[in-house]
Amino acid sequence: MGIKTASIKQLEGITFAGKADSGHWVMMDGPEGFGGSNAAIRPKELLLLSLGGCTGSDVASILSKKRIKTDGFEINLTADSTEEHPQVFTKINIEYVFYGQDLKESDLERAIELSLTKYCGVTAMLQKAMEITHTLKISSKK
Repeated sequence: MGIKTASIKQLEGITFAGKADSGHWVMMDGPEGFGGSNAAIRPKELLLLSLGGCTGSDVASILSKKRIKTDGFEINLTADSTEEHPQVFTKINIEYVFYGQDLKESDLERAIELSLTKYCGVTAMLQKAMEITHTLKISSKK
């Protein structure tokens, strides 16, 4: 895979547009009281979305390869943060909620474990800086 690149452009104040190798733009902003216009996601929120998207992609792929059918799933992330600057995340919990009938918890847990310990590069990077935990729920209805 080699080197990855990204470019961030200031639009105004602390409103930025960023683009990486995929060529897709993402907007980032901050609250009005901090020089932003409150028009886009915060950079640390993107970090949580990156983690959720990375592990979610892995889990979906693993379940598909194992022919485990769900009615879908969602991932909810909760991060503990320090109060003092720099305000950093100290712990993240990933809650996986799977929907469907006759789902085996062991199958779902195995897919999660493979993602978190082998495949998800975002998890691998963030685990060096903070604790990452997970929980699993199964529901028959969305």
